[in-house]
Amino acid sequence: MKTILIAFTLLTLLGCGSRKLADTPPVLPEPKPEYTLEENIGAMLLVGFRGTEVDSTRNPEIVGALRDYHVGSVILFDYDVPTGTRGRNIKDAEQLKRLCRQLRAFNADLLIGIDQEGGYVSRLSTRYGFPAIPSAQKCAAKGDDTVRYYADLTGRMLEEIGINLDFAPVADVNVNPRCPVIGGIERSFSGDPAVVRRCCLIWSEELLGHNVVSCFKHFPGHGSATGDTHKGLVDVTDTWQRCELEPYRDLPSANMMVMTAHVVNRKLDPTGLPASLSPKITAYLRDTLGFQGVVVTDDLAMGAIVQQYSFEKAIRMAVLAGADLLCLSNNGGTYDPNMVPRAVKVIKQMVADGEITEERIRQSADRVRSCGLRL
Repeated sequence: MKTILIAFTLLTLLGCGSRKLADTPPVLPEPKPEYTLEENIGAMLLVGFRGTEVDSTRNPEIVGALRDYHVGSVILFDYDVPTGTRGRNIKDAEQLKRLCRQLRAFNADLLIGIDQEGGYVSRLSTRYGFPAIPSAQKCAAKGDDTVRYYADLTGRMLEEIGINLDFAPVADVNVNPRCPVIGGIERSFSGDPAVVRRCCLIWSEELLGHNVVSCFKHFPGHGSATGDTHKGLVDVTDTWQRCELEPYRDLPSANMMVMTAHVVNRKLDPTGLPASLSPKITAYLRDTLGFQGVVVTDDLAMGAIVQQYSFEKAIRMAVLAGADLLCLSNNGGTYDPNMVPRAVKVIKQMVADGEITEERIRQSADRVRSCGLRL
């Protein structure tokens, strides 16, 4: 009887213990922070600026952009187009590391981007003491191992400096080897879309290993063009081939971006809008090709845009097209210190007028924030 009583007591105690544990509230994950409309708009802006350091006296516009307008991404250049001079943001590795630290003091999750493809498009060039990176065409000609070697070298270099976004690889297929801004300067890996896709995925994989986000460009394909979108509108309708879509099929959406080009392609959008401002072409990328990550515009300061649209109109159209991140290099024909407040005003007015919902802005901002990798 004594044994039965002890057993009953133990069972009772265990049962009470079980109920007590069950009644303990579960540990819930930390709630996501609630961002204001202004913070979400700022997350949609990729901004260029002048200066080799952050200084509220010498370049107050970037301080204001980061502090007051919550800009979530910046882009660095070596060459300042309006003045035709070098040294816009880059002098050498130590200076650039310091600049990145100063920028990230405003936002630890800041995306700091650069065009570091190799070859002709190398902002971090030997001129500033960085190692030489061959062009995409030269790398691919020597095989996948060479592509991987230089992609890894690029990733290590960017990680060491503090840059976590590379506007590379170029996913354009070399349909027209004389294209003045792609094949003519060896920016395409190959005329074979399968090779282009494979090399781009290698490049992206190696960057990711160094906490650097990659960006496939220029959707839906610039490799067949006969003109230069830096200088004006380029129509690829008659030269574009459907194989140019192959590098963009079934891409992973995490830690990756796709940049839309300023080319007109009536095979995908009969209205003739540049791809960067075309809802139809963005929808094709998302709904047909399956990419659900960040869609970033090519630079909205390029001739193809500024010759056709006002600044405010281009901002509005890019947002309506479904872009998540608007590239505002401030490195076109002129430099505008008020560019960021002007852009924010346009987007806020779109929300106020019911052209776009706050939810849509939040969705894009969330995509951009989740894309970033902290160094």
